[in-house]
Amino acid sequence: MSNQETLLEIYKRLLEYFGHRNWWPGETTWEIMVGAILTQNVSWSNVEKAINNLKETGLLELEAIYRAPEAEIAQLIRPTRYYNMKAKKLKALAGYLMDKYGGDLERFFDKPLEELREELLAIWGIGPETADSILLYAGGKATFVVDAYTKRIFHRLGIFPIQVSYEEMRGFFMKHLPSDVALFNDYHAQIVALGHHICQNKPCCSECPLESLGKCTKLINGHKEQRIIK
Repeated sequence: MSNQETLLEIYKRLLEYFGHRNWWPGETTWEIMVGAILTQNVSWSNVEKAINNLKETGLLELEAIYRAPEAEIAQLIRPTRYYNMKAKKLKALAGYLMDKYGGDLERFFDKPLEELREELLAIWGIGPETADSILLYAGGKATFVVDAYTKRIFHRLGIFPIQVSYEEMRGFFMKHLPSDVALFNDYHAQIVALGHHICQNKPCCSECPLESLGKCTKLINGHKEQRIIK
């Protein structure tokens, strides 16, 4: 199979196994952007607690985050770990959007993808995964989000080397998949589901919908084992 056929076959199998993931949860564009920062290194259930805290105190608004003291935000988002750093990131993002765009998110997102991506990456605390999450899920831009699950799963399938960079992974998906927001959206969500439930540090290969695809590398009792999936 070609690279495109392989990637689409992987997506097809994941979709049949997990169903549409309906990701990313959020009532507003800004809430999705906040979630993209808060979800770093923590489970989504903890993000929901933090978002509810912000909602209950009236701070889940762009201008409210912009005006609120950083320490107050940090206390409200304590469930997400690294809350002081994340509060600083939220303030940096809100400050940029208020100062340059007057808080108008439609005007912000009304720019070409790569130009927007450069802007986001220039904001303190916004890395590639967070930037692409914001662009895809909040802005509806056709960029592919990759994460640690992506690297783990596609390395085990023999598609990525262990030392692959974020940009190399993102570029591979964007080169070999149709440029489609809905596809990119659900594909990443499917990868997260597989990594979270099955392809963990100690994988459950017998349950994996990708069991019959390619080469799998896994760790057993701390030792690397390579096998050809039959």
